[in-house]
Amino acid sequence: MSKNYYDVLGVSKAATKEEIKKAFHKLAHQHHPDKNNGDDKKFKEVNEAYQILSDDTKRQQYDAYGSTGFQGGPQGSPFQGGFQGGGFEGVDLGDIFNDFFGAGFSGGGQRVERGRDISVDISLTFEESVFGVTKTVVISKATQCSTCSGTGAKPGSKMKSCSPCSGKGRINQMRKSFLGTFSTVVECDTCRGAGEIPETECGTCRGLGIEKKPEEISIPVPPGLENKEMLRMSGKGEAVSRGIPGDLYITLHITPHSVFKKEGNNLTMTLPVKWSDAMTGTKVKIPLLQGETYEVKVPEGVQFGDVLRVKEHGVAIGAKGKKGDLLIRVEISTPKKLSTKARKLIEELKNEGV
Repeated sequence: MSKNYYDVLGVSKAATKEEIKKAFHKLAHQHHPDKNNGDDKKFKEVNEAYQILSDDTKRQQYDAYGSTGFQGGPQGSPFQGGFQGGGFEGVDLGDIFNDFFGAGFSGGGQRVERGRDISVDISLTFEESVFGVTKTVVISKATQCSTCSGTGAKPGSKMKSCSPCSGKGRINQMRKSFLGTFSTVVECDTCRGAGEIPETECGTCRGLGIEKKPEEISIPVPPGLENKEMLRMSGKGEAVSRGIPGDLYITLHITPHSVFKKEGNNLTMTLPVKWSDAMTGTKVKIPLLQGETYEVKVPEGVQFGDVLRVKEHGVAIGAKGKKGDLLIRVEISTPKKLSTKARKLIEELKNEGV
């Protein structure tokens, strides 16, 4: 049955790539199997939908044929040629076999095992999110065995041919279905498709090639990212024996700044200006995120809500992104109480029509 990938991500068929990306990040974080309320099946379904809809070619193919378009004949159409003369010409028998024999059947190929994805949350200061930073985390996970370097063999021990599969990594199995009896090729359980096993197993990992231990991982965070945005580090998830490791997903939590906010690649701040300075103009020194100060010229007659722009003092999104600006919103402050002298001067100004 064709899957509705748009419904899986909760977006419309007209959704932009950015909307699809945001929906994926939200759902991947929500359903990640490492969370207490995670859902491995839902996580895989969300990831599958994103892989299709984020790729322009695959999305076009999916819109034309549905999810079955990725399981069939040439050009991705689900049943090129259809059923002809009562036979099965043009039909992908692999899909039928998978329904009866399980997803491990690959028409004579080997299934590559993949490790679990893992997730971690990291905190960033506002400055770190603006300029970028490298964070280091320590995660206890399945990783390549440090004793045998992932071979599963005791150091100094040789590898030998696997007897059950005669070193081929695959064995033939007879299966029965309504179509008749078929000979299928599956991965050897003894060597897990490698075709060889150690003469003497590694004592640390017992021949698996992996062990669970803490691993220090450096996470490069590029500048300009948003709060709750998710990064992915390929191959930094859990390792598996004779397979490829999963991925590491990192969710960012950015602490708000007391002065600055970020709008796209611009920084914004509010500048209180005395009523008298607003009337005559002034110069004010403001702090910058880099730790320096900058002298801002407040023009004569500035109004409440006016924006003063300091060019290229904003955020550079991405390693080579162009810097935005610093936008300073003016707030004119008036005194709650006036001295007798101040009141007299203001009255004189009122008489002058000011």
